[in-house]
Amino acid sequence: MMLDTSLIRADFPILRRRVGEYPLVYLDSANTSQKPRQVVDAVAQHYLQHNANVARAMHLLGGEATAAFEYARGKVADFIGAARPEEVIYTKNASEALNLAAHALGAGLKAGDDVVISMMEHHSNIVPWQMLCERTGATLRWFDITDEGRLDLESAEREQLINERTKIVSLTAVSNVLGTENPVREIAGQAHAVGARMVVDASQAVPHKATDVSALGADLVAFTAHKMLGPTGIGVLWGRYDLLAELPPFLGGGEMIEVVEMARSTYAPPPHRFEAGTPPIAQAVGLGAAIEYLTRLGMDAIAEHEHELTRYALGKLTSIEGLTILGPTEAVDRGSAISFNLDGVHPHDVMQVLDSRGVAIRGGHHCARPLHKRLGFQSSTRASSYLYTTPAEIDALADALVFTRDYFAPRFKG
Repeated sequence: MMLDTSLIRADFPILRRRVGEYPLVYLDSANTSQKPRQVVDAVAQHYLQHNANVARAMHLLGGEATAAFEYARGKVADFIGAARPEEVIYTKNASEALNLAAHALGAGLKAGDDVVISMMEHHSNIVPWQMLCERTGATLRWFDITDEGRLDLESAEREQLINERTKIVSLTAVSNVLGTENPVREIAGQAHAVGARMVVDASQAVPHKATDVSALGADLVAFTAHKMLGPTGIGVLWGRYDLLAELPPFLGGGEMIEVVEMARSTYAPPPHRFEAGTPPIAQAVGLGAAIEYLTRLGMDAIAEHEHELTRYALGKLTSIEGLTILGPTEAVDRGSAISFNLDGVHPHDVMQVLDSRGVAIRGGHHCARPLHKRLGFQSSTRASSYLYTTPAEIDALADALVFTRDYFAPRFKG
């Protein structure tokens, strides 16, 4: 059953904007989601009534701020099925969370060890592992993809991609370009069978469907607030507590310490060991409010709404002559981000023409240049929906794409 988008959209004043004579059609939610009034109000209320630093100030405001900050941590833990709030580490975004994972897990890496990623990763899940391998002498290897845009599991098995040399496997749960959902649990089983750690970039998964980290099979999971109705400036790294307790800190500074002497220091237990300095306090409050909003709607209902929209969008787009979709063309084991190209039209031109008609999408390589190169494209255009998107907005996208195609390539005109 589709969500009641008329009620939902009333909570998002920005969606009532117009672009010239056209209503705004926001289809760039994989880049960043819009924020409901409830989240904005929660952040404003914190700054106006409860603003203070956490875990330092012992006065009333300090106590209120600390309580709100840790209450939000509990909200995150419940939302993702964590065993305890201490498994939730606040970062400034998913990129920092993945860098933290690479730094901490890589402390014992050496030449002869392997790190395995995939061809479809966001740069944030490529570059930290490249840097780690350069630092330690380990080897970076990766899953290839099939022509359909799914992991080439058969090739990986033939080549024994995951083997006794593998120490870390890091994989996106859902591709931000192809929309492909990856078999994380299956690959985590393969990783654990050879003693490797499994890291998951869930930035395109947690906002869109119920995620239970305890059932995912991963050791560390990264995601970000700004793609799930929350503020920018805060991300999350979840980890199994026993693993976190073994890992070294990423950054040094205030609050991540236990005792500091001039010669040496000892470190606080997780999660504070990994949260040096003043954290994103108001942003955590906003993330908690975003989770409350998502929970009220129901993640299963959100997932069903997006699945139906994706099915509808794929049907509309595949019927446009001259349009090529990157990734799966059926709404099976895929998310709502749909990347495509119009024959003979640069994605930046597509983006600009659509923007002139009120349709906001993204053009470029979407921080996934190696994937585009593998597919034979310099870049692509991406439309991505969310819980506030309507079928009428998909229609507006399709109409604007036909207009754009015919403007640049009039041979398609009937």
